[in-house]
Formats: sequence, structure tokens, C-alpha cells
Amino acid sequence: MPLLEENTLPRDHPLTVPVVIIGNGPSGICLSYLLSGYRPYLDSGAVHPNPILFRKLQEAKHLSITDQDLEYLSEGLEGRSSNPAAVLFDTLLHPNADFGYEFPSVLTWRLEHQHHIPHLVLGKGTPGGAWHAMEGSMLTISLGIWMELPGVNYRDLTAGKHRSAANDRATPEEISSYYKNYVKLMGLQKNFVDNAYVTSVLRLHRAQGDVIEMVDRGDAAGSEQDVEEGDNGPASFPQGIWEVRGYQRVGDDSHVPFCLFAENVVLATGASDSPARLAVEGEDLPFVFHSISDLGAAISKGNITQSSDPVLIVGAGLSAADAILCAYNNNISILHVFRKRVDDPGLIFKQLPETLYPEYHKVYRMMCSHAAASSLFPDYSSFPEHRVASFQPDMKCVLQSANSFQVFKISMALVLIGTHPNLFFMKDQGQYLGLDPNKPISCKQNPIDIHPYTFECTKESNLFAMGPLVGDNFVRFLKGGALGISSCLTKRLKKKGKLITDGGGGVGVGLACV
Repeated sequence: MPLLEENTLPRDHPLTVPVVIIGNGPSGICLSYLLSGYRPYLDSGAVHPNPILFRKLQEAKHLSITDQDLEYLSEGLEGRSSNPAAVLFDTLLHPNADFGYEFPSVLTWRLEHQHHIPHLVLGKGTPGGAWHAMEGSMLTISLGIWMELPGVNYRDLTAGKHRSAANDRATPEEISSYYKNYVKLMGLQKNFVDNAYVTSVLRLHRAQGDVIEMVDRGDAAGSEQDVEEGDNGPASFPQGIWEVRGYQRVGDDSHVPFCLFAENVVLATGASDSPARLAVEGEDLPFVFHSISDLGAAISKGNITQSSDPVLIVGAGLSAADAILCAYNNNISILHVFRKRVDDPGLIFKQLPETLYPEYHKVYRMMCSHAAASSLFPDYSSFPEHRVASFQPDMKCVLQSANSFQVFKISMALVLIGTHPNLFFMKDQGQYLGLDPNKPISCKQNPIDIHPYTFECTKESNLFAMGPLVGDNFVRFLKGGALGISSCLTKRLKKKGKLITDGGGGVGVGLACV
């Protein structure tokens, strides 16, 4: 494995990497931690509150969890993830968390350089992913300790900032700072490539002679062609490696193209790339937005004030609730439109304890106020079981219920009905990887279909997915993907006799140019 110095410029030949991780949010960071040789063991002084799991752990306490049978350990466990390895890792890191307990982790971590697997983590910005773009003053839905990654206590890095033992939620600003500092503290910087934009991920296969053929090209890729094998090319890898292309934005804002060959690719891009749209007339008008940050900007610039026409907020999730709180706390009139009934059991507010989430329960009470004759919330109007029929150029919106239409003059509209992952760099935008290959990838309705213990895509060998792409939308559970993938790769490399034993040297952050 050729070693690249940190921040070096691209090379003459494409670089070969055992693992390329696309996405540098908490998923990619946690996987980098495990691939760097940090391995979890049962703490000799720990007792897990689940006696059956504890007995299983003691059977092989001399082995790293990474080397054990994850299916055997996961058997019988229940949790708020559909991926059993995610439930397993969560209960090892946060035993009985769903019952309101804060028991310490039963794991101890050891850095074993001989188990280091060289890898690169490609991210559009600095480590932390989408957390850097979130509104900094809001509170996370999860407790701060649930947002932490193995090896570094969240509270140690945010000393004095957490609110109380009863309400230890954090702001996105605190969390993004924690993730960025985590990478430095754990010595992972050499694996991360900042400001890297992936534009193409293609499967290659060996053709006759010394060439590698492109296969599975997407619609934008053109016709099939051959690629010569360079000195650092894929000659030592088996048939079916991946080619990863893109560009890196450098200091002077120029774009430097790169090309990598990878034996394994991990999709860890999250779910915030593309906001979901209503697909109605006028949604592209300049007063219609799809991000809560646009509301904050309009308020701070004075474009929206107390005397403005109402702000229309569409959606019944936490993003819509955050926008309502932002507008309400600034005395701005709100029209709130959502399709569900206020007593719908699927509303997220019904799943949150009021003691931990008083502000969201306030929003829920506001949503229910449509039936009340009192003016409890004079600057807020609720429209359950309504939808937006259209937006008009004269700053008007048309709302439709089961039996009527209403027209309102508004100052701006915020459509906050969720987000979709953007896998434009994959063949067919990755749609063929989903549980239903006839529908776009959706983190809730149509996640990527994976093996439950290795997180390898069922449709593509040596392609893995983790985090929201496989339905794990909470940091608590996306860490299970890191456990499953690192366990799978470690076992495969051991079987092939290819496990790295060079003392854990990193790949660095330079990229190979086209």
C-alpha cells in the first residue's frame, strides 16, 4: 500500500485503497475508528444487565466483539432499530437505555495496529457531515450521550455545556464540534479527505489482457471503455473492484479531479442531501424554501417581521416543529399545514416523553388548537388533514382539504416534509439497491437492502451501506453498521491472509488525479 503524506497533491496514477468510505458524518467517523485498529472487548469488571447476553459475552471474553459471531450475540435482543447488529452494539454501549437507565458501557477498547485496515473517508466538508449545516441553537432529539462515538465521552468534550442529568440534550453546534474534535483526538485525520465530492462509483471487471473494463455505468457515464492498469492500479485486486471518481475543492476554490480504485466501498452519505418536495404548481417560486435555515436567515436580515404576512410551514415532523418554534418565538404569524389527523398515532410527538421534550409537546398542543374556540395561540393557525394545492406568483398559496379550498397571502413558505439521500453517483441513482428496486431509495420507505450482520448490499458484493441509508436514522444505532462492516472485512482479510501488519500506517489524505 503506497503511503501518501497528509495534504499532498494528486498522484500520476490512480491509488488503490482496500476501503473507500463515502460520507464523513458520524457513520463514516465511527467506521474509520474501528478500521484503524480500535477493537472492542468485554470489560473484565463489567456486568451486563441482560443475563443471557452477558453469559454469551463471557463465553468468548478473550476475543474482540469484532471477531465473534454477531448473529449469535444479537439473538433475542430487541430495540428501536430493524438491524440486529445495530441493536447489539447499542445495548453494549448503552445498556438498558430504552428503559431510562444510564448504565456505563460494558466494552473496553484496545488499539491493535495489526488489525488496521487502510481506508479513506471522503466528505464534502470537515468531519461531522450534515451536523455542520444544522441550526446551531436547536436541541437534538437524542440525548447528548447517545450522540457520542466510542472512546471519547461526549460530556468530557462539552464540559459545563450539558443542561442537566434529566435533560441532557445537545445543540447541533456542540455535536458538530464533538465530531470534528473526535477525529483529531483519536488520530484519524490521515484517513479523512475534506472537501471531496464523489461524482461516479463504477464496478470494474477484468477483461482479457492487462485491462480493466468499465461495467454498470450510470446514465451519465456514456459508453463502455477500457482503462489501463497503472503502477498503483488494481493489478493486485480480484475481479469486481470499484472505481471512485470525483473532485477535491482546494484552497483557491479550484477543483482537482481524482480517481481511486477500491476493493470495498461503503455508502455512508446520510439522508439530508435532497429535501423532499410536494411536486405542486409553483413550488419553484422564489418565496418557497425547503430548509429551516432559510427562515432563520430571513428573520435575521429583517425580511420577515411581526408585521409580515404569515409564514406557511408544511409538515408534521421535527424539522417543521423547529421552524414553528423559531417563528413563534420571534412573534411571526404561522400557517401550519399537515396531512395527518392530530390524533394520528404515527405523529412523532406521541413517541417523545414530555419531560424531555417540552418544546415539541408545546408544538403538538398548538397543532391540536385548531378545534379550540379560544385564542391560546393567536399567531398560529393549524390546518390538519390539509395539503398545498399550489403556490401562486402573487405570494398566495391554495390549501385543499377533503371538501374545500382556501387561499392565503403569505410572506414565505417552508416545505419541511423530510429529505432523501442523493446517490446520483451510482448506477440508476442507487435505486436497484433498495428493498424495492422499482422505487427511489428512501430512508424510511425504501432503505438499501443489506445483509443484517455485515451491512453488505444484497445486490452488490463488496459494496456496503450504513446509517440512514439502511434505516438507522439515530446516531445511537448507526454505530452498529461500523461494527458489522469492520467485523466482515476483518474476517475476510484474515481468511485471505491479507490483514495489514505494518503498524497501522494510514493512507493519508492526498488523492490520485485523473
